[in-house]
Amino acid sequence: MRAPRGRHWDKPTYYRGVRMVPYDLVKELTVALGFVAVVVLVLSAVLSSPDVPSLTIQGWAQKDPVDFVTTASSELAGQSGTVQYGQPYNDGTGAVQTLWFLNPQEWGGVHQPVDPPNQFVLQPLRQAQVGDAELTSGLNAYDSASDAQRADWLDAYTKALADAGADGGTVSVKPGDYGPVPVLMDRLLVVARSGGLDGLLQASDKFYQTDYTRPLLFMGDGSVLENQADEQKLTGDQWGMMNETGRYPGQAWLWLYTMWYQVAPFNQDSGFLGISAANADLAVVVVMLILSGLLVFLPFIPGLRDIPRLIPVYRLIWRHTPSARGGGSRAPTPEVTPQPGA
Repeated sequence: MRAPRGRHWDKPTYYRGVRMVPYDLVKELTVALGFVAVVVLVLSAVLSSPDVPSLTIQGWAQKDPVDFVTTASSELAGQSGTVQYGQPYNDGTGAVQTLWFLNPQEWGGVHQPVDPPNQFVLQPLRQAQVGDAELTSGLNAYDSASDAQRADWLDAYTKALADAGADGGTVSVKPGDYGPVPVLMDRLLVVARSGGLDGLLQASDKFYQTDYTRPLLFMGDGSVLENQADEQKLTGDQWGMMNETGRYPGQAWLWLYTMWYQVAPFNQDSGFLGISAANADLAVVVVMLILSGLLVFLPFIPGLRDIPRLIPVYRLIWRHTPSARGGGSRAPTPEVTPQPGA
């Protein structure tokens, strides 16, 4: 509405006759935020994920000392999964994945070296030998023995662990020729149960000690992580990649990634086009990169870009109306009539 020519309307005059209602924006915002805060707190208390305590080597050694000692023996013998893993930790081949001409692990090389026999077992024991004559003697005997002798000791001890028993903070095996290995394992178990091994494996030359690679690799060679993941429904065959702790849904958008692990050939020993369970991680990455590329460049790919037109599913959702097509009549714009005498 425009004012008649030559006449100027101020705000009270302009809104004369229009019913006004007082409105406190600050109060409205405060009430809304308070209500939302209460709802969030209630829902977080009812629906939040459980606060599961962090796994540590200390807790593992206290709960299952036999598994800890068995794992430590395999580390010392060079038979663990970490010892044989491969890049980026060492030159092994146990977990190196290749697909066609792609070998990204080998290309990246060993840039985070891990030496399990020394870093996981021998170095912590050497730091703990101060004031322990029996441990010092055991380390000297182990260091002076030949590789063949060490292998015999460890092989015999590992076999005996199959029938081992745990009594408090010690692991007992039947008598045999194990050399100094039982002493080494007993002292390492003591260090682990005290919490010292967690700190020793995490220690670095950096100010903040936030690298958990070695503790996680050590625990990963045992059964503690696998058992916990199975209890919390986080393993691959449980769609664990898209779950939070327990049965709670997590990153649901990851369903497309974890789906491939559930179908052939990604879950088979040998599959189509060289894809198998052994290189499933790399194969899934390649598949998702291809699909992502198709999505990004979809407007430029003939045929694919025509699918919505050829299969008009959109018509089930978006239906034309007369106003959407430009037809039909529009509601008249209300006019404001000046008050008499304005």
